[in-house]
Amino acid sequence: MTVTVVAGNPKPESRTLAAAMLLAAELTGAPADGKVDVITLGSGLLGWGDDAVKAAVEKVSASDIVVFASPTFKATYTGVLKLFLDQFATDEGLRDVVAVPLMLGAGLAHALAPDLLLKPVLVELGAITPAPGLYLIDTTFTADTRIVDYARRWGPVITAAADARRGDSA
Repeated sequence: MTVTVVAGNPKPESRTLAAAMLLAAELTGAPADGKVDVITLGSGLLGWGDDAVKAAVEKVSASDIVVFASPTFKATYTGVLKLFLDQFATDEGLRDVVAVPLMLGAGLAHALAPDLLLKPVLVELGAITPAPGLYLIDTTFTADTRIVDYARRWGPVITAAADARRGDSA
């Protein structure tokens, strides 16, 4: 099973990336196989045909499970993540990829953002989203149990969907 993390934070090696890596490991019991720290793709995101962006898109499209993570900016996901998602074809770009929307913020005011804002875009691109998204407080996610609790509840559902995508039987 191939697991990838996509972090759409304007800062490289961010808390967003760290939270997504933790979530991926808790969901599957192993570290993510790959990561795309979107900001490191730089100006290649602003057009079409950049080799590094193409490679990142191919890595994500070929994954079984992808955690898509963003900080909450102006009540939604970041423009950097949007630029990356725009590189995927509608209906087909994430076809059969099991996606987990993850967003972080300073408070609970935007706790529904992963499901109301990020999840619909992932579905539009063809992703399977069998579980609700996860929202974390960016300053406490390493100390609280929200990632572990989410993984215990939804990990079996997410991994079963990925196994079904690959044709594995449980």
